[in-house]
Amino acid sequence: MRAILLATAAAMGLAGCTTVSSEARNTPRTASAPVSDEDARVADLVARMSLERKVAQLIQPQIGSFTAEDMERYRFGSYLNGGNRGPYGDEFAPASEWLRHADEMYVASVQPMEGDEPVIPTMWGTDAVHGHTNVVRATIFPHNIGLGATRDPDLIRRIGEATAVEIEVTGIDWNFSPTVAVAQDDRWGRTYESYSEDPAIVAPLGAALVEGLQGRKGEADRLGAGHVIATAKHFFGDGGTDQGVDQGEVTGDIEALKAIHAAPYPAAIAAGVESVMASFNSINGRKMHGNKELLTDVLRGELGFDGLVVGDWNGHGQVAGCTNTDCPQSLLAGLDIYMVPDEWKGLHDTLVRQVQDGTIPMAVLDEAVSRVLRVKMRAGLLDEFVKPSGRPNAGEYELLGSREHRAIAREAVAKSQVLLKNDGVLPLAEGANILVAGSAADSIAQASGGWTLTWQGGLELDNNEHFPGATSLWKGLKDAAEASGGSAILSADGSYADKPDVAVVVFGEEPYAEFAGDRKDLAFRDEEGLGLLRKFEAEGVPTVAVFLSGRPMWVNRELNAADAFVASWLPGSEGAGIADVLTGAVPASGKLGFSWPATCDHGPLNGPEGALFAVGYGRALTDTSPLRRLDENCDALLAHEGAEWFVNGRFADGVTAAAGSTDLPDLRGSAAGVTAIGIDRNAQEDSREIAFSPGASLTIAQEGEGSGAYRIAYRVKRRPTQPVSLTVGDVTVDLTHPFSVAAEKDWREMVITGQCAPGLGDSLTFTSQGAFSFDIATITREEVAEGTDCSF
Repeated sequence: MRAILLATAAAMGLAGCTTVSSEARNTPRTASAPVSDEDARVADLVARMSLERKVAQLIQPQIGSFTAEDMERYRFGSYLNGGNRGPYGDEFAPASEWLRHADEMYVASVQPMEGDEPVIPTMWGTDAVHGHTNVVRATIFPHNIGLGATRDPDLIRRIGEATAVEIEVTGIDWNFSPTVAVAQDDRWGRTYESYSEDPAIVAPLGAALVEGLQGRKGEADRLGAGHVIATAKHFFGDGGTDQGVDQGEVTGDIEALKAIHAAPYPAAIAAGVESVMASFNSINGRKMHGNKELLTDVLRGELGFDGLVVGDWNGHGQVAGCTNTDCPQSLLAGLDIYMVPDEWKGLHDTLVRQVQDGTIPMAVLDEAVSRVLRVKMRAGLLDEFVKPSGRPNAGEYELLGSREHRAIAREAVAKSQVLLKNDGVLPLAEGANILVAGSAADSIAQASGGWTLTWQGGLELDNNEHFPGATSLWKGLKDAAEASGGSAILSADGSYADKPDVAVVVFGEEPYAEFAGDRKDLAFRDEEGLGLLRKFEAEGVPTVAVFLSGRPMWVNRELNAADAFVASWLPGSEGAGIADVLTGAVPASGKLGFSWPATCDHGPLNGPEGALFAVGYGRALTDTSPLRRLDENCDALLAHEGAEWFVNGRFADGVTAAAGSTDLPDLRGSAAGVTAIGIDRNAQEDSREIAFSPGASLTIAQEGEGSGAYRIAYRVKRRPTQPVSLTVGDVTVDLTHPFSVAAEKDWREMVITGQCAPGLGDSLTFTSQGAFSFDIATITREEVAEGTDCSF
């Protein structure tokens, strides 16, 4: 009871304070209360909360969609910064502005309440998935795919500790990390967020990051100074969607799926993870955000998780029968916090009404609120009312990208390098004159990938000015070469005046995140690196290929052309770690966490069968055994050389469109419930928005006989509320679910093959049973490999 009275006194007496004594700045947050006290304290708080305040604990909006006045009025339990949002509308705001925003929202959340209602501070959550990388100057660690190659839990634990400190500098409480997905199809755009295709590799590394972020269970500083709340995500099956489609469908026997995709969670739970994020995907037709059997019965019952379950970005709105502002199903299924970035007011109002009318039992609401408060209590947020700038490490800006943290990142980079080929050119000889080529060689942005300052990352950050203190591979090699008595020059295009002793060619994937990174196959198409390698080969210059990627890819051509080949993944801000391995200062020790494809076909690859290099492969620098010459044939590289039906806003000769029996020339105008208008994608009116009235249909046909699969570039802005179908020849394909998955994901590709539409045919008919619209940019027909699946 004394603890309850102290908490109440703090709420009544300190809530209005906006300053903190200087002594409080270095006062550690109180460790978790004994378990015997938790239930009593939480029950007392919940009993004194109004319905509106209880519901607000379950609402998580994003910064920029609410004000401090909104926070004081509603008292949101938490909020987040989305991948493209920074404080006060500035993605590149200095750390001081992040801390100022944290103070502003915290102070608004702890203003005195009327009567006996307790004050409950808010908490801020962020996606610090490879360091606190939303903030300029922070240390950028390798993405998980690289960390998986290290097989080093102690290293990952130290990365978690460093990340937690840098998060605390900006006053943030909660990290949406680690991702413990077990990626099974590397076409998935989030593959790089997975440590491995093998859950036995994923589990200990995920648990280690939890311990680093939160502190170890039983230790006095757990969730105290130097630690933040961690989140294991995404429960579950995010890495197992059919064809690697982000937020898509996972199918199969539930126990078999659990054996792979739920396997990392017991280790994270044993490590004490305080929150779990629900996954976007469906399991056998049911969205995880509404799946009580898995969120409650398995996660809480079978696995024993006692923390809070937070939703993903409007993930509740994807549940059948739900919208972003109306989804009691998720709370009833076991979700505790709705991540509702912008439509928070509508959802708050709806949930209040649904508790009042009995749709949501008060006991269910109280249970969810209790779980949120329990996590806040364990994190010390209810014990001392200290605004973020008065907490340990807050405002200590020199800790962002500190020398100690960058040293950990450099170690991680070096240990993550996987040497796939070496004919003897590595390690680079002391005193060598090195040419460093490729547009990626001096690009921190490309080396860091997605979730770096912006959601998608991006080469618009390519001048490196947004990465103070970071070291590109080029700079790391230059320093190493000069230290050994040699030299290094940067020549992006590979030109030179004096013939170098060796050329290091840096190339790879451009940055992406989530669904923007989904691919139809694993063929690496960008030929900049290939051209440079072949140029140097012809000129008699030995080459080292450094491949930056978020997944294994088919690079047989580059492997053949290079004398040495390093899978560097997405190493982040400390390119000197790559130089350490290339020069032999650090041994090459990285081991593949994913099977490397021998061919560029479309299917997923897990295990040694069909792999060029199996999980666990990685050469030592002393292994100079030759790699056989690889097959360079790849039908996927020719996949886009098909017959055009609709490109640049025009139909090819012989292709027509009609709504009912009325023509729509070049997809323009209105007829029979269909309206087609020009929109801009890459050029003026090069695409069309197609709007359907209920029951309307649109047919696009070609005169005569064509051949091959259909490839359609399309965009869905809002999920269909009624069935949508595509009839191809004599076969009808249900598009309702694929279009629901595609909603709000910008432009995507649909490939219709004989696998789902036997016989194909020379016409496409789209039909919608409800009012609906989607956009079309291109339609082509092309030959694809036999057995190629339909994909959306």
